[in-house]
Amino acid sequence: MILPQPNLLHIATRLASPKLTLAGFALLGAAAIAVYQLGDSAAAWLAGPLLLLAVNLIGAVASNGVFRRQLPLLVFHLALIALVLLAAISRLTYLKGAADVTEGTAFGGLWRQVAGPLHPDRLNEVQFINEGFDISYKPGPLRDLTLNRVRWIADDGRERVEQIADNRPLVSHGYRFYPSSNKGFAPVLLWLPKEGVPVLGAVHLPSFPVNRFTQSRDWRPAGAKSDIWIMLDVPEDLIPADRASRFNAPQQYPLVLRRGDLRREMRPGERVSLPDGDVEYRELRTWMGYSVFYDWTLPWMLSACVVAVLSMGAHFWNKFAAKPWNREN
Repeated sequence: MILPQPNLLHIATRLASPKLTLAGFALLGAAAIAVYQLGDSAAAWLAGPLLLLAVNLIGAVASNGVFRRQLPLLVFHLALIALVLLAAISRLTYLKGAADVTEGTAFGGLWRQVAGPLHPDRLNEVQFINEGFDISYKPGPLRDLTLNRVRWIADDGRERVEQIADNRPLVSHGYRFYPSSNKGFAPVLLWLPKEGVPVLGAVHLPSFPVNRFTQSRDWRPAGAKSDIWIMLDVPEDLIPADRASRFNAPQQYPLVLRRGDLRREMRPGERVSLPDGDVEYRELRTWMGYSVFYDWTLPWMLSACVVAVLSMGAHFWNKFAAKPWNREN
């Protein structure tokens, strides 16, 4: 093996300084505290200390001859360097977010997200339709199993149909979509303003059943002069607490509409006239919430961990195999 030139060796020795190691760990601790205090928005701050520690470890490997004489030990430290570098890159390119998609409609973007500064934004290439879900509950009620049917365009351009679950996400363009515990009802309303273009849309009511007693929301469609308050009258035993059950939409319960002194109960197909337009209640659908995650480094980090474990195992095997474990006097 070709030894580094003296000037390079000197640089490697300086980079391997224990003082630099202590500084790296101190900065890493400060960044971890910042993430704890500020949340995921500060996660990119971890990248700097991780890169510093990776450079410090590279210097140690390059300047210490013992690594060149023991191949398993060298491989272990190279895997460790790769792991630290990948962790730094992960904090610069990751994404965590949330999306709500109405039953029968296509994914249209995230309503909340935190991403690294170098995240390669490809969300506009993700195409899938939420085709409904089935949720089973244990007594409590406690959510047991969520199965969400999706129709989507795969990376190869083909349309596919899949059923995703809590631990089985939809994967598209590197993004992983997991069905979350957030889901609920979505009345589909047609707004016919006195002036302007009719608007057909779904209003997502608060997540059910955690907000079972507050199934209401203010809604102001385009062209409306003030908010319209709507509430779904949901029976208390829709998901009973004393036995196993399933998530079901109420069938015979009205949608309550209120603005000022006006209060009306509406069934699907009925219309209410307001001074600035008409509201028609079309149907009741559901909506599903998704937790969205992107981190392309995860399989590479797993590979680096496997290599590190195997090489360290080989190192200790070589170290102890040549010596007997028990000696007779």
